[in-house]
Amino acid sequence: MRFVTYNSPAGDDRVGVVDGAQVHGFAPGVTLLDVLDAGDLHAAGERAAAAPSETVPLDGLALRAPLQPRSLRDCMGFLQHLRNCSGASDLKVDERHHQFPVFYFSNTAAVVGPHDDVPIAPGSERFDYELEVAVVIGKAGSTIPLDRAEEHIAGYLMLCDWSARDLQMNEMALHLGPAKGKDTATTLGPMLVTPDELAPYRSRNGFDLEMTGYVNGELVSRGRWNTIDWAFADMITYTSRGTTLRVGDVIGSGTVDTGCLLEHYSIDRENFRGWLQPGDEVRLVVEKLGELRQQVVAGVKAEPLSSGY
Repeated sequence: MRFVTYNSPAGDDRVGVVDGAQVHGFAPGVTLLDVLDAGDLHAAGERAAAAPSETVPLDGLALRAPLQPRSLRDCMGFLQHLRNCSGASDLKVDERHHQFPVFYFSNTAAVVGPHDDVPIAPGSERFDYELEVAVVIGKAGSTIPLDRAEEHIAGYLMLCDWSARDLQMNEMALHLGPAKGKDTATTLGPMLVTPDELAPYRSRNGFDLEMTGYVNGELVSRGRWNTIDWAFADMITYTSRGTTLRVGDVIGSGTVDTGCLLEHYSIDRENFRGWLQPGDEVRLVVEKLGELRQQVVAGVKAEPLSSGY
């Protein structure tokens, strides 16, 4: 099943289950978090399809982020991405990346929908996109065993981790992880796809599905989900150690190989196309999950600190 959050013709935002070219709406006021909290996502989708509050065409709907996550962790699942980026910074590919899927917490207040404009981070001149996939937790758990981890996945969706590379590199030199460099926007969408929809494409640690990225129609990124080094099961087991993953938490995969501008800058600076600018359109596509299509816009001016920074 596929679930969206959309702007209804009635004027409010609603959850809907996608049925071909149509969307069957849930009752007004119900969020996808509400549906997940109630349990049995499939049964809820079947009830909505059988007795919808409305049925509307999918084409032309204003889609929102499918949910506002309770927490957002982004892992380093594709290690080739890290290798490709290593030449553009002082960061080296540490062997510990083969021991556990390192992650950072991102800003849930900055989550935007699949067609929303994305402002450039204040003070950044090296703004970038990152093409990723993610899981939504549908069953809470703590210190989850690896062989039970996938039972906690409600579904999959796309994630774009918008990144201010100049800010990110400056602050990560202080060894505390990314902060303002990743704080402006994270895109989730366009829909939540349940695991049974992807099961036929399972391959290695992921799924045999293509992931592509375009800037102003130019193909910039092309990779495959099944090249991921850390499966989501490992990510769930690791991130749940000694803590509780809650229903509605989101875990990102990290960036697929070639899935950002920083990799191209690192590999071939002489022919680098340049960083994102106001007016650029970024289109990201993952087979079976859909696409994100967003315009980059000017951001707000950075307010200086007492240091002048």
